[in-house]
Amino acid sequence: MKKSQAEIIREYGPFDDAPRINGVTFDGMHVWFAAGDKLHALDPESGARVRSIEVESHAGTAFDGRYLYQIAEDRIHKIDPDSGKVLSTIPAPGNGGDSGLAWCEGSLWVGQHRGRRIHEIDPETGAIRRTIESNRIVTGVTWVDGELWHGTWEGDESDIRRIDPATGEVLERLEMPEGVGVSGLESDGRDRFYAGSGGGGKLRAIRRPR
Repeated sequence: MKKSQAEIIREYGPFDDAPRINGVTFDGMHVWFAAGDKLHALDPESGARVRSIEVESHAGTAFDGRYLYQIAEDRIHKIDPDSGKVLSTIPAPGNGGDSGLAWCEGSLWVGQHRGRRIHEIDPETGAIRRTIESNRIVTGVTWVDGELWHGTWEGDESDIRRIDPATGEVLERLEMPEGVGVSGLESDGRDRFYAGSGGGGKLRAIRRPR
């Protein structure tokens, strides 16, 4: 297993009206982050928030190229980002114990916080297609270039790890500084991850190793 220190490129916030960031996604232009009762869109170049959608935003967030998906307690909402309307809703597999959310090749991937696992689910029905076990609490999930990464956070220790999507074996770990948590995780498809800080109201850009 490869291990290195995470390189934090930039911090955004803290955002006074978003004290806890619960989920993160990227639509190719804006970073969306979930904070309680709103989804916020941020310009990662300027650091300015450009708009918000009022929707329950308790955990992970994902983008499929057209629509946003947002965990709201024990449900996952499909949202039109243009209108902000909830188009459909499916059950979340962890019944309220869900954390990260990602889109990849026609499936949603849902982290289960204390369940220490990641489910691949049908985005239309919520049916579980398969499950990957983890040995750590899962706090965010993302796919990039065929690689599955997830965030962890236990006590004062947190990391971002790449795992084998077939076996769950940990292949690589980026260790966050002590006391710096990860809540919500997304790749920009290139050279960086975006991650929430949990409490503290901050969003961080972290270099993706190549």
